[in-house]
Amino acid sequence: MLYFVARRLVSALSVVLVTLIATFTLFFVAPTDPAAAICGERNCTAERYNEIKESLHLDRPKVQQFAEYTAGIFVGRTFEASGSTRECAAPCLGYSFKNDQPVTEMLKTRLPVTVSLVAGYAVLVLTIGVFVGSMAAKRRGSLGDRALMSSTLILSSVPYYIVALMISLYFTILYPILPRGGYTPLTDNPAKWFMGFLTPWLVLGLYFCTSYARYSRGSMVETLSEDYIRTARAKGLSDRKVTYKHALRSGLIPVITIFGLDVAGSLAGAIFTERIFDLPGIGNLVLSSLQNYDLPVIMGTVLIASGVLVTMNFLVDIAYSVVDPRVRLA
Repeated sequence: MLYFVARRLVSALSVVLVTLIATFTLFFVAPTDPAAAICGERNCTAERYNEIKESLHLDRPKVQQFAEYTAGIFVGRTFEASGSTRECAAPCLGYSFKNDQPVTEMLKTRLPVTVSLVAGYAVLVLTIGVFVGSMAAKRRGSLGDRALMSSTLILSSVPYYIVALMISLYFTILYPILPRGGYTPLTDNPAKWFMGFLTPWLVLGLYFCTSYARYSRGSMVETLSEDYIRTARAKGLSDRKVTYKHALRSGLIPVITIFGLDVAGSLAGAIFTERIFDLPGIGNLVLSSLQNYDLPVIMGTVLIASGVLVTMNFLVDIAYSVVDPRVRLA
């Protein structure tokens, strides 16, 4: 088991390193001029242009820029602009020229919003999706099975942003049945924090649990036809114990895969949800940074997203080995 974890950890770290090199190359080595894009076409004087280049260290050799950026992640960096010195403590992901703040601090203030959103959504999609899929698999071919699967297909065929917009418009504005989205820190007012996330959680959970229900059903139907399941039933085990103790464990393999990727993608930025329900999370930050061409923030967000994705893949590999010990031997 320890050797299995060590191999996966080395693989994950190598992916992060390659992503760092590729991201830096894309933003700072490609034939583009970030300083000119930030400065704009109007009222862009040579003095302002040079100030931007100096602030982002774009006037230095590319190899030196990459070395400074990588070193800043571990030991921090110092930026000088307009005659002042700005400190960026480790892990430093650059300095936003538009907001005049370290990228790390900007991400820290918005991360609790996105984590709160994803945490509630993850609980809903996993519990509802697996439960619905398991119930449909136990009643394979019945009217209830067809009704459940048909409803999931109909709901998932509608684009998510349309569903979210319609619910926000009709159920929070025109007919205020559900509370409108908004963020209040958990430590300030837990009840208000919960109510601010309730509608986004319900929209995300009910929409995306459809894919979990289909995956769970397909996997459970296949698992319930295995020989060891028939043997367990022949030994006199109850149907409930056979389904939820023996079959569900093997049937969770594909669900774990999509769950890890979904959580990683959501943490990287739930842009539609955060914009529609007015949540100041990472998704909103990414959108505003793209509009302002704030390269340090965009690059920092990409690195965080890649790190989250690699981490979730690593945890999924570990979960595989726990759920199915055969994975450790493969």
